[in-house]
Amino acid sequence: MNHNKEWLLLEADDVVDEIEHRDPTEEYLFYRAVAGGDVDLVRQNCEQGRFMQEDGVGVLSKDPVVNLKYHFVITTAMITRLCCQNGMELEQGFRLSDFYIQKLDDFQTVEDVSRLHDEMVMDYARKMRKNLRNDTNSKHINASKEYIYAHIKERITIEDLADELGVSASYLSRLFKKETGMPVSSYIRQQKIEMAKNLLLFSDASMIEIANRLSFSSQSHFIQQFREVMGMTPKKYRDEHRMTPWYD
Repeated sequence: MNHNKEWLLLEADDVVDEIEHRDPTEEYLFYRAVAGGDVDLVRQNCEQGRFMQEDGVGVLSKDPVVNLKYHFVITTAMITRLCCQNGMELEQGFRLSDFYIQKLDDFQTVEDVSRLHDEMVMDYARKMRKNLRNDTNSKHINASKEYIYAHIKERITIEDLADELGVSASYLSRLFKKETGMPVSSYIRQQKIEMAKNLLLFSDASMIEIANRLSFSSQSHFIQQFREVMGMTPKKYRDEHRMTPWYD
């Protein structure tokens, strides 16, 4: 089953782990590779099946499946913390962590847990590569993106963002355009279309359901906005991309 972009807006609890103070072992360096967006190194590690090898990792349970699940949770927690420290939006990082950890309940074999691990680390690595390439290094802009991500299902205006940050709408508008190269409204639209793409690929939601879920004014408005961004209608996008493997 493809889980790469199957997103649920879940409440996130901060995960506290003790691995932060470990020596920089191979395991820790792998975490850093994920947080650094080094997709090639992460893929190589997955292909070598390093997650299933117990040398230097330790046994947390006599049950091999439970043991691997424990290590999965530790890995996810550590990667989430490092990615957030490296620029990933906190809300995105913790929701992504919750999503993959909860997915463990669906799997009862070592092979399935290992495949989920590989999918998880590749997902984080790809997101970090994209984030690092587009990093703005601005507190206000990062906070704006955080707010937009957390409220993506709602109608968001520049006034909403300005009130949240305690700055003027005109100042935030100029700053956002300067650092991202696009108006706030364009960025919000872009993020809504990204979420719409996920729903088109990984759910059976109708066009009107997606339009309502993401607070577009109407189904026709959603279709128009999607076409302007993607160069095709939502239906055509779903038909052409739905069977694309997560690792491509």
